[in-house]
Amino acid sequence: MSHYLLRRLLLMIPLLIGITLISFTVIHLAPGEPTDLQTQMNPQASGDLQARLHKNYGLDKPLHQQYLLWLQRLVKLDFGDSFAQDNRPVRDKIAERLPVTITLNLLSLATILLVALPLGVISAVRRNSLFDRATTVLVFTGFAMPSFWLALLLMDWFGVRLGWLPVSGLKSLGYEYLSFSGQIFDRISHLLLPVFIAAIGGLAGFSRYMRSNMLEVIRQDYIMTARAKGLSEGVVIYKHALRNALLPVITILGLSVPGLIGGSVIFETIFAIPGMGKLFYDGVMMRDYPLIMGVLVIGAVLTLVGNLLADLSYALADPRIRQGG
Repeated sequence: MSHYLLRRLLLMIPLLIGITLISFTVIHLAPGEPTDLQTQMNPQASGDLQARLHKNYGLDKPLHQQYLLWLQRLVKLDFGDSFAQDNRPVRDKIAERLPVTITLNLLSLATILLVALPLGVISAVRRNSLFDRATTVLVFTGFAMPSFWLALLLMDWFGVRLGWLPVSGLKSLGYEYLSFSGQIFDRISHLLLPVFIAAIGGLAGFSRYMRSNMLEVIRQDYIMTARAKGLSEGVVIYKHALRNALLPVITILGLSVPGLIGGSVIFETIFAIPGMGKLFYDGVMMRDYPLIMGVLVIGAVLTLVGNLLADLSYALADPRIRQGG
């Protein structure tokens, strides 16, 4: 197992370098420059000022030199300073927003697992029943809805018309004056809509994938043998069938991490949540290259770690993988 883990960790290094190289090249090829907001919108800005800004930001160097200089700073865990007016270190900005995004993604992932897995198992056991057909219609309806449209619809209904839930931010005005239980309720009420929007697409896909895996497993000969031995249906389903049906789901779980992180840009912007997604969106609008690269690196690392955890879970569930690795 240790050799398998070491090999996976070593493979992450060239993958991360390749991701940063492609990302660095693409963002610099995009139209617009960081100095445009400071020069083109200012009629008194001269060409000399733009040249000095280019030199100050290091944009006067060839692209490969810029990447190598940035990579040298990355080795020291230094993402550079933001091109925004505050000129703060990118590392500090990310450190403020990262816990919010991780919390939202973990809550979304937990919601997906707690709802989708039992839903898929029950739908497979009760195949073609009214429950199976009803859940199929519901999950595919949720999967087909654009997340931004559904978010706006729920904000209008629960936030504006009914007034049950807040529609922006992570806490209300006067949060510090609330009691401890009031603060917890306030946090939960702010998180309900964003977590639901983040989880709805994955919930639909995971429940259907779990259903198809369970249908395939319960047809196997060893399941028929377990039933022939007189084992209860609960033991057959949840002890023998479920573990084997979970193996492909673990792989899909690791692959879903990039989607959750990427989706943060949508729902954090819509709900005005101060997370990495909102930070990334603001950085793109301002062509803040250090900030964009810093967020992309953190997202890439989280994605690679998620895939690593999925591989380790797969290896723990199936001894053949770690023995063969």
